[in-house]
Amino acid sequence: MRFDAGTHPSSSVQSVTTRIIIPAKELAVRDGLSNLLERLPLKALSQDDRGTIEIVLAEALNNIVEHAYARFEGEIEISLSLAGHELKCLITDWGLPMPDQTVPAGELLPLGAFEDLPEGGFGWHLIRTLSKDLSYRRIGDQNLLSFKLDTKQSQH
Repeated sequence: MRFDAGTHPSSSVQSVTTRIIIPAKELAVRDGLSNLLERLPLKALSQDDRGTIEIVLAEALNNIVEHAYARFEGEIEISLSLAGHELKCLITDWGLPMPDQTVPAGELLPLGAFEDLPEGGFGWHLIRTLSKDLSYRRIGDQNLLSFKLDTKQSQH
């Protein structure tokens, strides 16, 4: 796991950024998220915002591990930048491209009886619901997934 963090002036708004590179493995995703939550800029967010970003990042990263790197190993780079009340996220991987080179619709199907509920399949719906400006691009051998979240600074 490799980190790169800093504070960078951005016009009249101060921004705090961090970048982490993790192996595309389930345990590395868990450890990477835990480390990110204890560092700026995520450490400066309210508990609610930290919970939201944790859900969105976990869903996106686990999809990358499960699908983009289904056939081979690799790395995932996560870049976060907080400027004012907006958290910008960029996730880069070198795995397989998304089907049709587009983000899944994430539409929920009608749910049946409790005992028939699926275990998964809600990830893209959660990502789309909790984030804004969701974008996916394939450039060369890279997948680039970006999104933003509106945030509040922690009061402690």
